[in-house]
Amino acid sequence: MNKKTVKDMDLKGKKVLVRCDFNVPMDENQKITDNTRIVAALPTIQYLLENDCAIILCSHLGRPKGEFKSEYSLKPVAEELAKLLGKEVIMAKDVIGEDAKSKASNLKNGQIMLIENVRFHKEETENDQEFAKELAKMAEIYVNDAFGAAHRAHSSTAGVAEFLPAVSGFLIEKELKFLGKAISNPERPFVAILGGAKVSDKIGVIDSLLEKVDTLIIGGGMAYTFFKAQGYEVGNSICELDKLELATNLMKKAEEKGVKLILPMDTKIGKEYKADTESKTVKYNEIPEGWEGFDIGEESIKLFIEELKKAKTVVWNGPLGLFEFDQFAIGTNEIAKALAKMDCTTIIGGGDSAAAVKKAGLEDKMTHISTGGGASLEFLEGKALPGIECLLNK
Repeated sequence: MNKKTVKDMDLKGKKVLVRCDFNVPMDENQKITDNTRIVAALPTIQYLLENDCAIILCSHLGRPKGEFKSEYSLKPVAEELAKLLGKEVIMAKDVIGEDAKSKASNLKNGQIMLIENVRFHKEETENDQEFAKELAKMAEIYVNDAFGAAHRAHSSTAGVAEFLPAVSGFLIEKELKFLGKAISNPERPFVAILGGAKVSDKIGVIDSLLEKVDTLIIGGGMAYTFFKAQGYEVGNSICELDKLELATNLMKKAEEKGVKLILPMDTKIGKEYKADTESKTVKYNEIPEGWEGFDIGEESIKLFIEELKKAKTVVWNGPLGLFEFDQFAIGTNEIAKALAKMDCTTIIGGGDSAAAVKKAGLEDKMTHISTGGGASLEFLEGKALPGIECLLNK
């Protein structure tokens, strides 16, 4: 929590290496379909420009598995960034090769360059010391502003911090402020909503949150594992049979801790996994054979909203239904709308829940939307994030 930021350093006229999270979605023509992550990096970049720095940006994009693949080039990102800043962004053809090094050494104060996708080198994900050292040689200070990659110990997220003074940018500072307060000192009642498909993805988070929250609401695909653990039939719904005992233990733990654990009362079911499948709503313990649960029903929506109205802090991670299909996005959308109207701290934990809130056009109505799905989950779980641990303490 107590990490130095760009504001704690004398940056005037320095060469600064900034790790951003430019892992943006693109269509088949290399057109960026959502520039949120690029926009999120602007405050730190602007601040460095105001301090007359020479700025070297780096990021990963997709999973090119250690080799150059043109469809994973950051060139479209450089173009989008130049448009947003109204300023040239010099693009290097490589990462630590001749082109990047010569452009970095000739970079003047007030100029910006972007080096190629760091994952074009397999050394990046191996957190290779030599690779990190080569990256570090280009600059005098390192700024990590890639919260979405902070849970990975890679060369550009953690390794470079061994060779340069390392601080956080404004994006990471903001993430730590909101997520950190929710975990260490939340205003109560503190309610967490967990959705998504699998209990196994969220075991650590459920376990950790049961120590902290007043109420835990569970929806999405993982609710069916909890139903099955209570002996109810779930039809063809997603269900982890090897996690039934675990679900039972988590319910027991909630009871012991005095945490209110709320599961859906009803569920919207469909015949098959497609947008226009036949559907109906049934009670949670009456799912017929051959049907599959895809969303929470109206009773559950009412129940969840009643509970949320009492909250002073809400953390939400994971959609409550198959929100990609309109007829099964109702639960997720209604909860998003309810949170948008509430007078409390609302923190959306990245990934699919952030996508659902954006799809509903409600992102400005939330206190904070995390830019990192995996990172925010690990943070809520109480795990140390390598990309943050490596930064200088205040």
